[in-house]
This record gives sequence, structure tokens and C-alpha cells, in this order.
Amino acid sequence: MTTRETIHKNIRISGRVQGVGFRYSAMQAALALGVTGFVKNLYSGEVYVEAEGTAEQVDEFIEWCRQGPPRARIDHIDITVGEVAGFTEFRVR
Repeated sequence: MTTRETIHKNIRISGRVQGVGFRYSAMQAALALGVTGFVKNLYSGEVYVEAEGTAEQVDEFIEWCRQGPPRARIDHIDITVGEVAGFTEFRVR
């Protein structure tokens, strides 16, 4: 059974994730999957994402985040559930 209920996940990704095209690649992946939200660099050197969509869409997006673009190296990914914000698009911040 598939539910169309919207979920929200906060994703913090560490490793070599800045300067490798991670944010723009994440936006392309999100658009392809129908995920809304945003991605931004953090001063800590990590990338932070808020993603919304169906559980299936968000799970597929998280799987993409575990790999990232070709030049990225993912050391750790931290995922927490958040409140649905009602994003209408996916943006790079």
C-alpha cells in the first residue's frame, strides 16, 4: 500500500560535500523525484537539506544523498523527521 501523505525530513550530510556541485546536483535529483524543499551549505562544511514529498519520494532522495554527485565523499548522514512546511519547489539557498 502506497500513501500520498506528505512527509518532511531534515538531512545533514558531512564529508567532502562542498565545492563538488552537491547542492545543484541535489536540486536536480529532487526535481526528478518530485521532492520539494531546499539545500544549503553550512559554515561547518556540511550540507543541510529539508525535503518533502511522499515517503517513497523522500526515501529515494535520501538514497541519492547517501551517494551524492561523483566528486562528493559522504562520511555521515543524519536524518530527522520535521514538521511539514508545505514547500512548493526545491531551491538552492
